[in-house]
Amino acid sequence: MLPKIADSLSFLYLDIVRVVQDDTGVCAQIATAQGTDVVYLPTASLSCVLLGPGTSITAPALSTLARHGTTVVCVGAGGVRAYAGILPDSLTTAWLEAQVHAWADEGRRLDVASRMYERRFGTEVPDGTTLQQLRGLEGQRMKALYKILADQHGIGRFRRIYDPRQWHAQDPVNLALSAANTSLYGIVHAAVLAMGCSPALGFVHTGKQHSFVYDVADLYKAQTTIPLAFALHDSPQPEQDARRRLRDELRLIKLLPRIVRDVQGLLTPDLDSAEQDERRDIPLVNLWDPEAGPLPAGTNYGNRG
Repeated sequence: MLPKIADSLSFLYLDIVRVVQDDTGVCAQIATAQGTDVVYLPTASLSCVLLGPGTSITAPALSTLARHGTTVVCVGAGGVRAYAGILPDSLTTAWLEAQVHAWADEGRRLDVASRMYERRFGTEVPDGTTLQQLRGLEGQRMKALYKILADQHGIGRFRRIYDPRQWHAQDPVNLALSAANTSLYGIVHAAVLAMGCSPALGFVHTGKQHSFVYDVADLYKAQTTIPLAFALHDSPQPEQDARRRLRDELRLIKLLPRIVRDVQGLLTPDLDSAEQDERRDIPLVNLWDPEAGPLPAGTNYGNRG
């Protein structure tokens, strides 16, 4: 099922704990100076568990989470990396299908790209705007943002440069921005997996397994990673400081419910929030029919005309 937006426990981040299954349920064992504390996890209320550094989990605990439809993602400290995800077989494909339908149709794909631009900059895209023109508009907006922040911090002219081959030749702002963006990609990746969407099917980016992750992450850079990078323009360790600031403040994890809402709105703009929530609960697999649409499985259609 998709994350329950109204439930503050839909996403749970854990680190430095041992997750086990006992006679009562799934619990997190936390070592303390006085012994071991035990906290039971509300598995029925969890859509996604993020397992951070120092975490171990037993097979019975994983099985219980899977039975409850909980996605499990192995992440870095504070969720700044997403290494792997375990998806339960009960996870609905409704959002994956919505993504594929929009991605496969050139017109709808451009519509999604346009809505992404509008969400990023709060400006409507004129009718008939091509993707090439959209990229040009985006480039102008980003240059203007860089100039404003550069003037605020008194660092002169700034140019965004990303060259892995000459990584340490970059200035502190570029280093901090690259490190912060990588952290943002991790938390977006976790949200995309929790929804059951494909990280690879991007609407603006293409050709990479994380193309959709890059698309969604772009929605938040102007409010998160870019201002942070400019604030670290005089840091002796901009990469480490960027990761620590995002991790220690858990700023990215707080984005998770917003990411889910935004992706839902991008893929199904004509549905209201109640209709979007209905797509969470698909208790049984359906049969595909090109004329009638999804049909219930587990039914014998042999005697029907």
